[in-house]
Amino acid sequence: MGHRLQDLLGLQWPPVALAFQPSAPPGIPRVEAAGPSGCTYWKLAAEGKVFYTEAADHYNCPIGSYTHGIDLPPAQVQELESMVGTMIQLEYLRQEEIPAIPRRETPFGVAVYAPLADASFGVDVIIVRGNAKQMMLIAEATSAAGLSHDAGLMGRPTCAMVPEAMRSGRGAVSLGCIGNRVYTGLGDDEFYAAIPGPKLDALLGKLATIVTANRELERFHRTRLQTGASA
Repeated sequence: MGHRLQDLLGLQWPPVALAFQPSAPPGIPRVEAAGPSGCTYWKLAAEGKVFYTEAADHYNCPIGSYTHGIDLPPAQVQELESMVGTMIQLEYLRQEEIPAIPRRETPFGVAVYAPLADASFGVDVIIVRGNAKQMMLIAEATSAAGLSHDAGLMGRPTCAMVPEAMRSGRGAVSLGCIGNRVYTGLGDDEFYAAIPGPKLDALLGKLATIVTANRELERFHRTRLQTGASA
């Protein structure tokens, strides 16, 4: 399904599988080094790595730790408070927005990452990185499958789309945030979709139809445009 999703959309980056499990899965290694952000692990998985992370591997990213439901040590709690305070001071974030940021509520054990095509575990969320046209196709397919999200596009923090997709059981599309763009090298023309793992079959069933329909409609509109220009 990972290859099919990538081929249908023409994605540059393979879709990433993410799962939250109580303990380390057998046969999968722990990440070699803690990353500067939680979303750094998305990029590693898209590059072909299969691994898991423990809570400590997320401590460098207080915001990501918060959305993933990780309990932080006192020093990192202080860093989170300082970071949020700076965001509020810069008028990037309002105090009243904080309680509404999606967050996993179940205890964090480990997080397992892999390219979707290589995932040998039950997947909670699939992370898709693509351009505007590719996200358009996903949005149309999620709508056709009855999986579209009522909230529309999500913004900062990018990692909040993970618990939101899990909570709602619907696709979530995020424009990203500046931190994610720095740590993952996300292009100015790229953003993300998060697909609940259990709903992937339903999405793929509609996506093939949507891609074919768009291909035919593009031909129709281009012919119409050319005919109109000639007239």
